[in-house]
Amino acid sequence: MTTNITPIVKWAGGKTQLLREMTSLLPTEEFTAYCEPFLGGGAMLFYIQPEVAYINDINSGLMNVYNVIKYYPEALIAELSGYENTAEFYSRIRELDRDFERFSALSAVQQAARFVYLNKTCFNGLYRENRQGQFNVSYGKYKNPNFVNASGIRSMSQYFNSANIIFTSMDFSLVLNNLPTGTFVYLDPPYDPISETANFTSYTIYGFTKEDHIRLRECCDALTARGIKFMLSNSDTNFIRSLYAGYDITEVFAKRFINCNGNGRGAVKELIIRNYT
Repeated sequence: MTTNITPIVKWAGGKTQLLREMTSLLPTEEFTAYCEPFLGGGAMLFYIQPEVAYINDINSGLMNVYNVIKYYPEALIAELSGYENTAEFYSRIRELDRDFERFSALSAVQQAARFVYLNKTCFNGLYRENRQGQFNVSYGKYKNPNFVNASGIRSMSQYFNSANIIFTSMDFSLVLNNLPTGTFVYLDPPYDPISETANFTSYTIYGFTKEDHIRLRECCDALTARGIKFMLSNSDTNFIRSLYAGYDITEVFAKRFINCNGNGRGAVKELIIRNYT
């Protein structure tokens, strides 16, 4: 690893707290490339820091943040440095996507800064879009949110520019179709909800359905047939256990801090599913 890198954004289902357990379950053999089709905050990527990686997220705004961090870190830092932690400023920045022409006129750096700022200052770090693709979370009222994080942006940019990383924003199946032999795949899709109130898949307008989970399992079967190793995280539900019956399943416990209901946070059992032991 080149340096310690922590995620720039807070993301539902982030894996920072589970890294020790999860990295102990990584393949013992070296892999020549790494693939993560549901990148989110990227805790696993930044822990492993592979030299070759295929990283993807269906949320194009998130992937724009990573592209900007790679190519324009100082411009992003400068843009964020001019932002204010007030309800009035937050509302003004949030409402930019209500006007399509105005939002489209923003530069990639401005869109990335808006994304990071809203993520760090919104209520509970809950990234959520409505059906129109508009960010719709209220102001978080935090005293000193670190939305500039210059050192974190620079460390991440240094890594991105020292490795061979391909950035994409597309459906996961397209990412998994043509991976080279020797790639290791980590899959962290939106979780199957353990209850109706626990359902949180609206981090983009696309959502994630039972049918999507089935499509993902089919992709996992195809990876297995090609000899490509994968590790997958998901919630401990009967549906997921049944879907991945026949694969290696390990139980872990994680604390969940992103929940609109404070009583719904706490330690929950999750599953780590692998096609190797």
